[in-house]
Amino acid sequence: MVNPLLTTIKQSRRRLLYGIVATAVALGLIVGTANPAPAQSWLDLILRGAQIIQLSTMSDRQEMRLGAQINDQIIGSGEGQFQLYRDDRIQDYVERIGDRLVPYSQRSDLDYVFQVVQDNAVNAFATMGGYVYVTTGLMKTADNEAQLASVVGHEIGHIVGRHAVKQLRQAAIAQGAMTAAGVEDSVLVNIAVELGISRPHSRDDEREADMLGLDNITQAGYAPSAMPAFMAKLMSASSPPTFLSTHPSVSSRVEDLSAQIDPATANQGDGLDAATYQATVASLP
Repeated sequence: MVNPLLTTIKQSRRRLLYGIVATAVALGLIVGTANPAPAQSWLDLILRGAQIIQLSTMSDRQEMRLGAQINDQIIGSGEGQFQLYRDDRIQDYVERIGDRLVPYSQRSDLDYVFQVVQDNAVNAFATMGGYVYVTTGLMKTADNEAQLASVVGHEIGHIVGRHAVKQLRQAAIAQGAMTAAGVEDSVLVNIAVELGISRPHSRDDEREADMLGLDNITQAGYAPSAMPAFMAKLMSASSPPTFLSTHPSVSSRVEDLSAQIDPATANQGDGLDAATYQATVASLP
């Protein structure tokens, strides 16, 4: 005779198991190889809402999700590393430049976010998932819109080349954070914030971002001469700006960019009107 109590217990356990599995699938909380580190069970990760990311196979959706968390740490809640510049007109202006460039990038399907941060240092950087930042100091230093667009295009080039993902993987391995399953997203966010703000890219990554950026701004209709011109201006400054300290070998990069531009068409395109640009950014502090 079947024991009714035993049957009820088995059914309850089965429903609990199905519930856990269904929750994990629906929320997409488990990603990558199903071999976690011995010290962590998948149930622990589910209950904490953590995600394990395998950096070698990170999807665009995962990259954008991680980029949003990194962005929260950089500028979120007024307590991040940087403060957004609170002028909708300036923010909209940079967004329009970025939106003009995105369709001509090789990763146009990402949801890009272009932001101006209040900082007198001449700098720009990007984090994974489509987040691009330019400082008010860089905007004031640029001579025209094409020069500003060249910086935005360069940072889009880093995103296209997935340079932050590669750099993050190298840093995670160096810090011993990698496991057979991957890395917890909360750990990756902490590493990525430090990388995005203060760690330079490799020389090869910079050159690739230059070429991708040059192609991007040219296809979008900006004058290609603006890119090497702005780099040359920054390089010749009496006090080299922060932007150059995180972007090495500037002189050779200027030469490489100039070699890719046809002198006959170097100044053909939009964005070289200095007067219009200066009037646009005149409100910057």
